[in-house]
Amino acid sequence: MTDSASTSKVDASFSQLLSRKPTNLWQDAWHRLLKNRASVLGMCVIGFFALLAIFAPVIAPYTALAVPLPSNTLRQAAWVNTGNPATTGDWRFPLGTDTVGHDVLSQVIWGARTSMVVGFIPMVLIITLGTIIGLISGFAGGWVDNFLMRLTDVVYAFPDLLFFIIVMSALRDTPIGALLNGLFLLFAALSIVNWVGVARLVRGQVLSLKEKEFVEAARMVGASNARIMLRHILPNSLAPIIVVAAFLIPGAILTEAFLGFIGLGIRPASDPSAIFQTSWGMLLLWGKDAIRGQPWLLFAPAICIALIMLSFTFVGDGLRDALDPMMKGTN
Repeated sequence: MTDSASTSKVDASFSQLLSRKPTNLWQDAWHRLLKNRASVLGMCVIGFFALLAIFAPVIAPYTALAVPLPSNTLRQAAWVNTGNPATTGDWRFPLGTDTVGHDVLSQVIWGARTSMVVGFIPMVLIITLGTIIGLISGFAGGWVDNFLMRLTDVVYAFPDLLFFIIVMSALRDTPIGALLNGLFLLFAALSIVNWVGVARLVRGQVLSLKEKEFVEAARMVGASNARIMLRHILPNSLAPIIVVAAFLIPGAILTEAFLGFIGLGIRPASDPSAIFQTSWGMLLLWGKDAIRGQPWLLFAPAICIALIMLSFTFVGDGLRDALDPMMKGTN
């Protein structure tokens, strides 16, 4: 009876295993990512800030440049009672106002739009440039590989932060620096020097993949080099690229915040209908000068930057574990 029951259980388990729908690496990775609570929490926080950025004109009580009450300056957060009617908190301005009378909550919401864009667009440019150079270098080999890697070494040797400061200082007041209130120049500065890590990573992946059996089989059937790179090698290199992309975004946001804090970030907007009116880095600069009179002008953007960076770190760690081939088949 015992042997028969055991056999029945084994048969049932085997039948259940056979009845499962086949999955691929990406489906398995997605399921593992969803089981990582920290990553899910990070994605929820990122989604929240993304919604703030997209719907800032609808969600924010005022535009970032609006001055609802001209004499309403340096008002404390709504829950603070200073004993002075001019500075005591008012729930019309939940986080208070700045030295001009702008609503701090509205500025933080509008700043999310700038900071999220600064995170994602340079990431796309960096990943695209680094992937192209890494693919060509690793696949071509020879003098092409040597030339591209020496170029990579030269760019890598230049200090990133110094480059950002020089570019933003020298070109900020030029027509190029005026495009999108300085965002175009910031995108370019972030992309020019940050692609080298991606290029080296992709080159290493290509070198390990281009001699594999499936690549040789593609060559045997007459596939062109471009097809081999784009249809066979690149898809098998996406996992580490995606992980790197998740870590590039918070780095770009922090760089923009630092440049804004030292006064070299985006240019202050003057048009109330502008798409990008302020940034968290700019708010940090203003909050530093007003920290005694209105601490939330500094604390609010600092908390937002910390939350978004921590969230992307959680998601990046989760992606690294989820896309690890050694984790396939584990619960």
